[in-house]
Amino acid sequence: MFAYEKKLQYPVCIQTPNPRMAAAIISQFGGPDGELGASLRYLSQRFSMPYKQLKGLLTDIG
Repeated sequence: MFAYEKKLQYPVCIQTPNPRMAAAIISQFGGPDGELGASLRYLSQRFSMPYKQLKGLLTDIG
């Protein structure tokens, strides 16, 4: 059993919004060179890998 609490690990106090910083942060998560893009590349390469051991490795990394 678990309890779900929606709270941040560290408190954040934003005084004024910074659109340039927000654009830089979001590009690292969802941009073509971001974490999500890298994960999807690993998973798509998994399907063309001929070796079973390396297939498992790419699946774990992705």
